[in-house]
Order: sequence, then structure tokens, then C-alpha cells
Amino acid sequence: MQHWPLSGITVRTPLVELRCPTPRDLDELAALGAEGVHAPGFMPFFSQWTDGDPATVARRVLQRHWKAMADWSPEDWTLYLVVVHDGEVVGSQSLGARDFTVTREVLLTSWLGLRHQGLGLGGHARAAVLELAFAGLGAQDALSVVRRENTASQAVCRKFGFAHDGTQTNAVRGQRAVSDRYRLRRADWEAARVVPAEIGGLEPALGMFGAEPGTRPPASTALAATLSGVRYAPDPDHADA
Repeated sequence: MQHWPLSGITVRTPLVELRCPTPRDLDELAALGAEGVHAPGFMPFFSQWTDGDPATVARRVLQRHWKAMADWSPEDWTLYLVVVHDGEVVGSQSLGARDFTVTREVLLTSWLGLRHQGLGLGGHARAAVLELAFAGLGAQDALSVVRRENTASQAVCRKFGFAHDGTQTNAVRGQRAVSDRYRLRRADWEAARVVPAEIGGLEPALGMFGAEPGTRPPASTALAATLSGVRYAPDPDHADA
């Protein structure tokens, strides 16, 4: 799309490609979400977008992507990318920020279709989005929020060097849900970086993130307000192991 520079962004690892979705990609992603993302007895997402009949869930997937595009500004943005493996859309990976020019913090969210979990694709998708955040956009910190019972996604955070950064409580399906908040600092990402990833098509879009070409991140990170990250993404959680 000539007037939407984000549409050209890609990140590739040996297993997956992250890319801005085409209309066909979104249709595939919506169908995948309707098939199932997690076991029925456990809800990993704060907004519970996967509750409902398949047609409703599919529409929610589309609406979330469209809303993020419509509401985009350099001061407040969420980038939803599809995860593609062997030419097939297998899930979604996002990063979001508010006042990124100052905070240099991003929040990650992700999910894979249930039938694509357990194959190592989630780890490669996480490596790809971290490459985009740190190497591409100049982030200083990446944040992740994971339900306490979501042991698989908790393990992914630890694998990538995220450090515990507090807890958070939400109401999910009418019950109290406790989540762990994690932070990955730039230096720790560099030390644990093992999956090769290649970014494409980012430079024309840098201004849309509040990260102009040639801009170097500040020497110290300005911490965001209380519950940094939780404010700027509807579902800071994961279903992608």
C-alpha cells in the first residue's frame, strides 16, 4: 500500500516470517482464531476475545487489526503482524507503545492457532519481534504480561531473558486472575540473542513509530507511568508456546 508504509514491514527467521497482513492473511488469521487458540477451560486473554461462536471470534480478530490501524499515531500505536510458517498463517504477534519517543518501551502480545503450538514457532516469532523492537526501532525495554497459570508462555519469557517486574490483577470470566509482568532490557536481549532474524521494509515507516531514521535511543530509559505497558494494549498476554 503506497500510503501506508507499515504494510511493507517483514521480519524473517529460519522458521517464521512476521509481516503486516494482507486482506487474505487477515481472513486466514480470523479462520485460525475461530478454530481455537487455547483449551476451553483456561482464558489467557484479559478481554476474552476468544469466547463466543466461531463467526463472532473471527470478526473480533478482524476488528482488532482494523481498529489498531484506524487509531494509529506516533504517540500511541499497536502493530499487529501475522506469523507465517511454510506459507501458512499460523498466528499473530504484536508490539505496542505509548510515547515511544520518550519511554523506548514496547509491550508484546502473541497467539498461535492451537494446532500450531508446541512446534517451536512461538519462540521464533518472539525472537523476530524482539529483533524488530530492539534492532529496528531502538527500544530499550520490552514488556510482557503472562497469566500465572500460563506455564508454557512463562517458560518462553524466561528463555528469552525476561526478568520479573511485578504482578497485575484482572477480572477474567468473572474471576480474579493474577499475572506476572516481565521486562527484558536491551543489554540482556543482546546477551541472549541466538535466533537470527532479518528485518525488511522498516525504514520508510520509522516516522510512524516515533523513531526517525538515524535516531539513537537515549542513554537511560524514562520509565512510563504506573503499570507501564498495561495501558496501551488490550490483551497483554500470550497463547503461543
